[in-house]
Amino acid sequence: MMLRFFLSILLMILALATQSVAQSDPKALIDALGKADFKQAEDLLGQIAASADPRVVPALEAFNDGDLYVRKSDGAVFITRASGANLALIDPLSGAAAGEAPKGAMTKLKINNSLRRVLRSALGGLTLLSPDRNVRLSAADAVLRSPSAENLELVEAALAKETDREVKARMEEARAASVLSSDRPVDQKRAAIETIGSIGGRDAISILMSASASLDASLKPDVDRAISKIQSSLAFWDLGQNVWYGISLGSVLLLAAIGLAITFGVMGIINMAHGEMVMIGAYATFMVQEVIRTSAPQLFDWSLAIAVPVAFLVTGAIGLVIERGVIRFLYGRPLETLLATWGVSLILQQTVRSIFGPTNREVGNPSWMSGSFALGGLSITWNRLWIVAFSLSIFFGLLILMKRSAFGLQMRAVTQNRRMASSMGIRTAWVDAFTFALGSGIAGIAGVALSQIDNVSPNLGQSYIIDSFMVVVFGGVGNLWGTLVGALSLGVLNKFLEPSVGAVLGKILVLVLIILFIQKRPRGLFALKGRAIEA
Repeated sequence: MMLRFFLSILLMILALATQSVAQSDPKALIDALGKADFKQAEDLLGQIAASADPRVVPALEAFNDGDLYVRKSDGAVFITRASGANLALIDPLSGAAAGEAPKGAMTKLKINNSLRRVLRSALGGLTLLSPDRNVRLSAADAVLRSPSAENLELVEAALAKETDREVKARMEEARAASVLSSDRPVDQKRAAIETIGSIGGRDAISILMSASASLDASLKPDVDRAISKIQSSLAFWDLGQNVWYGISLGSVLLLAAIGLAITFGVMGIINMAHGEMVMIGAYATFMVQEVIRTSAPQLFDWSLAIAVPVAFLVTGAIGLVIERGVIRFLYGRPLETLLATWGVSLILQQTVRSIFGPTNREVGNPSWMSGSFALGGLSITWNRLWIVAFSLSIFFGLLILMKRSAFGLQMRAVTQNRRMASSMGIRTAWVDAFTFALGSGIAGIAGVALSQIDNVSPNLGQSYIIDSFMVVVFGGVGNLWGTLVGALSLGVLNKFLEPSVGAVLGKILVLVLIILFIQKRPRGLFALKGRAIEA
């Protein structure tokens, strides 16, 4: 009787030992996924992650991608790849080929959003020990976004071995997020709250709010203080972000308006076709990129540098033809010039629509204008940053031309006193012609920049013509510094009004404010000086 009792105890111990080995065996755990429901699969994924075996990473990635299948005959789980009518089988641990099977003999392992979150967390923990620095950094980010108590020991083990400063800092943040989800003591959780609070950003608020429901009541004030601190910091950075967006919009308005400021100031012409010069510059960029794509794709990153002089010459030539063919007969008759240039704008729009069609055309971003980067709490896109720099370079280049060249001197003389300039031997008619060509060429350059942030279509110029006139009138007709200040001011003002009143009402309010301002200062912020002007 006693012998039978001891034998039963021994059998139970052996069964428990066998079960423990099976539970710690990664292959057995992966095969168990084939029979598990969603809740059981979550528990199994926790055990697989706790094994800290890097060989399971391809299997988990395949599970996340929908490439993990179970064989119906024996319940074995494999990574699969399409192979004609069959599925090629790959061992989930070794990666070795395991033959093929008909699709009907295999069942795909199902996954839901909850499992995907667990998978991301498990994958993040398992890749924390990768020899590749970037993989470890990405893994720490994954754990930080989806913290779990199961990965805590693995994160701490990786943290103890980490030597890279940036990766170590990210792992400490990931550890803090995981501590909040664990049963660690209150003092550790309080320190974790401080660490998460120091990260800042909306993700940190999300982590704290998600964890607050399960935290001890004594920690709630710490969570509230951390969230309040982050929100104050976010309000400051949001203010800075709006200023940056305003400067970015202002640089676009500066590019669109600067050519108009010259022609309006020198010639007194209300050029309603100015927006179409911007549109033609954008289409010139499209054509340059099309030629490069078909003839020399290796030069694509230089496409914008090539498009700038092309757009300037094309639109400058069109502007010269318009001035010589239409506008020179209408000087001193502002209403007729407005109607004539409006007619020219319709002709140019329809011409482009007939050649390129009414749909938008794709203009690609070179690699150096793609993506974004963080500056403190600001998110800055490279294309906007380059456009701001490009706008300022065009502005200062034009300023040097106006102040340091003979042509610029003649332009300023004609602007200030046309009759006196003519009596001094300046050919005012040719100054007008080349000024109009210069303004049109600059509008074409603006089109090159705008093609990177806006749709290239026959209606592109119409989006900017009214804003351009507002900038010119607000800053002071013909004054480049006034155009710069006016463009940046209106850009920032628009971006602060839009969140509260909407884009359309914001533009209406800006227009009303400009009208009220012009009532007090009819010549704008910076009025030009000259006898003819002041007369």
